[in-house]
Amino acid sequence: MTDTRTDAAPARGPEAVRLTQYAHGGGCACKIPPGELEEMVAGLVPPGVPADAPGELLVGLDHGDDAAVVRLPGGPGLPAAVATADFFTPVVDDPYDWGRIAAANALSDVYAIGGTPLVAVNLLCWPRNVLPFDLAREVLRGGMDVAAQAGCAVAGGHSVDDPEPKYGMAVTGTADPERLLRNDAGRPGVPLSLTKPLGLGVLNNRHKTTGEVFPQAVETMVALNRDAARAALAAGAVCATDVTGFGLLGHLYKLARASGVSAVIDAAAVPWLDGAREAAREGYISGGTRRNLDWVAPYTDFGDTDELTRLLLADAQTSGGLLVAGEVPGAPVVGELVAAGEHAVVVR
Repeated sequence: MTDTRTDAAPARGPEAVRLTQYAHGGGCACKIPPGELEEMVAGLVPPGVPADAPGELLVGLDHGDDAAVVRLPGGPGLPAAVATADFFTPVVDDPYDWGRIAAANALSDVYAIGGTPLVAVNLLCWPRNVLPFDLAREVLRGGMDVAAQAGCAVAGGHSVDDPEPKYGMAVTGTADPERLLRNDAGRPGVPLSLTKPLGLGVLNNRHKTTGEVFPQAVETMVALNRDAARAALAAGAVCATDVTGFGLLGHLYKLARASGVSAVIDAAAVPWLDGAREAAREGYISGGTRRNLDWVAPYTDFGDTDELTRLLLADAQTSGGLLVAGEVPGAPVVGELVAAGEHAVVVR
């Protein structure tokens, strides 16, 4: 995507303000850890849909899917409504890039379910007495530019005076209710494709720690998952999820558990961003990544996989790619789904 900065809207990048230094974590690594989150929501059963509800809930809370989907009233042939929200603390120092990344990440939840985004509203938390509003304006402009690239309107939003900056979007979209990508629809014998390389977490953590900029990471994070979702649907896929804060292993475990299958990952087939393994070897591992690994370890057979590879497979991604049960043209096959076994995930 072209950077549309002008003299009227100057950038305030790392040389002026290091936004990542105003946040305890960065990007999707600041999520509540998956194990703690599941304990928190355990037993919170929705009261049920009223008999006179205007729509039918097709995808909800059951398996922690990427977005909610509601079939609209009016008979067959109508699209379903898709709803999601995602926001996080700064993952990079450049405000415009942070806005672009956060928007691409929020839109990804709609693509991951097989939908098309229609309209988004901004979610902005800002320390108004600490950081200037020209930086916030750049964040919002970055989000609007990526939404425009997606063909998604942006209409207002909500702001909060907050000690820690956060930004994202709530997105509404549509999907064909008969052609959804769900995380509970995986079946044995289907290959697994990954549409973006891993390593965003360690590179972002290195950026936060040292100020080094990694253009390959930014380019990956701002890339929309639109084309990957379209290719997955065209190939007949019915099961997918995006890879974000819980890492490849965490999201794969959720998919396998929801589908009642086991998943086998070929670690040698997983693509990595340039510099990711080096950053991991030098210790730029986030706390979120370590918590991801702790969460999935009891359900995973790692075989003789070394500790560094295990951490990288659990690396907390921000605006990562789609993990699709099926072959996607141009995306590497990194494993397969098999009949449920002793472990939900096997790494070989």
